[in-house]
Amino acid sequence: MTGLRIGLIVVAMATLSACANNPFGSFGKGKDGDAALGVGEGAIEESSIAFFNTTVGDTILFNVDQSTLNDAAVALLDGQANWLNANTQYMATVEGHADEQGTREYNMALSARRAQAVYNYLISRGVAADRLTTVPFGKDKPLATCSEEECWSKNRRSVTVVAGGFNA
Repeated sequence: MTGLRIGLIVVAMATLSACANNPFGSFGKGKDGDAALGVGEGAIEESSIAFFNTTVGDTILFNVDQSTLNDAAVALLDGQANWLNANTQYMATVEGHADEQGTREYNMALSARRAQAVYNYLISRGVAADRLTTVPFGKDKPLATCSEEECWSKNRRSVTVVAGGFNA
C-alpha cells in the first residue's frame, strides 16, 4: 500500500471516530467548539433550524391511507424530539399532507391524523405541548405533481417546521 493510501485511511478513521459520540449524526465541531455540520467557515450550527432540516430531518412518510408511524418514522422522530428538547427556544408546527387520491374532505381528515400522530409522539418523548401546533393541508401542498405512485408516495407525509419562538 502506498503512503498516500495509508494516510487517507488514517484520516478517514480519525474523522469517523471523532463523530461517534454525537446523538444527531456524524458531523464535526465549529471553530468555537460548538457542534456544527462541517468544519470551519460555513459550518451549520447544531442548534440551527438548517441543522434540524438537513441533519435531523423534518419529513415523515406514510403508507397509503395510513396515519400510523412506522419504524423509520419513529427513528426520525426520536431525533426530532432530542433536538427540540435540546433547543427549547424553538417552536414547531407539524404539517399533515396527503396525496391527490380521494376526496378533499377525506384527505383533509387524513392529513390531520398524520399531523396529530407526529404531535402525539413528540409530546410522548418530552417535547412541551405548548411548543407544538398542527395544521392539515390535505392534498393542497404537494411536493410532487403527477398522477403516479412515484409522486403520491412523496406527498403522503408530515413535515415538522421549526421556527424561532420564545426564549426558554
